[in-house]
Amino acid sequence: MPGRIWPTVLILLMAVSASAVSTPPTHSKAFEQRERQVSKTLTRAAQFVNVPHTSSRPACQDVRPPQPLTTPDPLFTPSSQGGKVKVSFIVGTDGRVHSPLILESAGLAGDRHILETVRTWRYRPATCNGVPTETEGKVEFSSR
Repeated sequence: MPGRIWPTVLILLMAVSASAVSTPPTHSKAFEQRERQVSKTLTRAAQFVNVPHTSSRPACQDVRPPQPLTTPDPLFTPSSQGGKVKVSFIVGTDGRVHSPLILESAGLAGDRHILETVRTWRYRPATCNGVPTETEGKVEFSSR
């Protein structure tokens, strides 16, 4: 008996799902009216002026690099893979290290420890005409 009910249930489910999926009728006349109305609206000619981009920096006459305040050594212990690690980072306008990135690795555990240490470093930020600016820094740790 239960084997005979399944085909009927399946046919009913297919009929219900087909009616639920049917697309609504399109209102082409309403769409055409809106399109005509939009095409009749007044359009204005735009004029554009060349404006310098706000992110462009003025030329620096007085550039001062960042000065290290606290840069503790991560007690680097080279692994058998190479013996040196290169790190790139950004010294922000707040003097903190942002976005440290391993450029040359000496193993996952050592890299993680070095990144944690570099994130704690503090600098007096670089300046351009007396205004603090972000600067990229690179450092290499080796066993030599």
